[in-house]
Amino acid sequence: MKDNPIIVGLDIGTTKITTVIGEVAPNGTVDIIGEGSVPSEGMKRGAVVNLERATHAIRQSVQSAERVSGVRVSSVFVSVAGNHAKAITSHGLAAIRRNQQITQADVDRSIENARAVPLDPNLEIIHTLPQEYVVDGQEGIKNPVGMHGVRLEVDVHIVAGTAGPLLNLRRCVQEAGLKVEGFVLQALASGLATLEAAEQTQTVIVIDMGGGTTDVGVFKRGNLAHSACIPLGGEHVTADLAQILKIPHEEAENVKRRYGSALPELADPDLTLEITSANGATHAISAFELSRIIKPRLTEIFGMVRDEIDQALGPVELVAQSVVLTGGASQLRGTTELARDRFRLPVRLGRPRGIGGLTDIVSGPAHATGVGLVLYGIGQDGKVPLSVFQSEPEPAPAPAPVQAASKASVSPEVTVATPTPAAAAPKKEKDKGTSFMDRVRGIFKDWL
Repeated sequence: MKDNPIIVGLDIGTTKITTVIGEVAPNGTVDIIGEGSVPSEGMKRGAVVNLERATHAIRQSVQSAERVSGVRVSSVFVSVAGNHAKAITSHGLAAIRRNQQITQADVDRSIENARAVPLDPNLEIIHTLPQEYVVDGQEGIKNPVGMHGVRLEVDVHIVAGTAGPLLNLRRCVQEAGLKVEGFVLQALASGLATLEAAEQTQTVIVIDMGGGTTDVGVFKRGNLAHSACIPLGGEHVTADLAQILKIPHEEAENVKRRYGSALPELADPDLTLEITSANGATHAISAFELSRIIKPRLTEIFGMVRDEIDQALGPVELVAQSVVLTGGASQLRGTTELARDRFRLPVRLGRPRGIGGLTDIVSGPAHATGVGLVLYGIGQDGKVPLSVFQSEPEPAPAPAPVQAASKASVSPEVTVATPTPAAAAPKKEKDKGTSFMDRVRGIFKDWL
């Protein structure tokens, strides 16, 4: 553990930038003492597209967290996401002299040999994460130090990022007056924050649904064994609504959050929205119809995640025991049910756990990466600190379901109306086998 008891995580996403400040007690427990979230600027799909705007947003986020904690931040662990991050699994070998115990130097040598793989010179290694060790053919060894053997083997998950995007990210952080303590893969950080003790003995898929990307991590017995990034996220759902309903992006985000559902059958059958488009035209749309716009995009995201795992590791049902959804976009009503149907596995919503302090602020899925960055900083070995499991808090209460708002409480662009019999929600038909645009034309054929 670091001597400095203050560890700071900086989660730089497409839609928001979050700073989380954690204080580590002598017994290893973590209290969150500061948090600051601001809308993201200058970022797109995990990469910097405007240095000046990204730097300004980072500075604002850090200053907000500093005001809450009363602590001056000087260095941070920074999340990395996007397609520029590449991952491979490599095998390393080290010979041990006969009648000699395996030492830490032997372990380091086997890991170093695993790192000696040809990589694109444009790649910078972010993580070297050992999986289980093998001693003289004996598998499943977590720590071989002190054991006897003549042949030590290890599989290592190597994560590397393209040098250009990493340099741009580092420059933004440095321009904000901070030192980059280390880069951390977003899927790894989210897994560290959300995996429970029982899941440390299983193979679990962690899906972090962000605004611009969906990051995937497959954890085998607590170790990150596979990672990938899908270039779609919650912002694409919002863009679909804005395009089809012809409303501003901000209004589409508000409609999605307040009235949207990933499954039509979970939508409020008595809720009808009056949408005022940019040209002034007013249209009525039921919550059922709204969810039929949302569902195809989320189905596409989960389909891409499943295809990625199927191709890399094999059929999802045979590879993993469960799925954990986290990230801001995972909070949409019905998302866990849709994922359960798509993966045919138990699915739960992952929230940060094992922490104290500002738990009412950082206990939601949207803060999983920020809290995970703090947990990574404790050991910097890619494993959940044991103190997190020893101080497991009570689970946070589930958010209350959104109730239909009264006409006076809704924004001027969208109003809620009680449907007449003619405007009642349509029958809940299955839409399998129908293309996205066919569904849209069917829903809005009267006014598109």
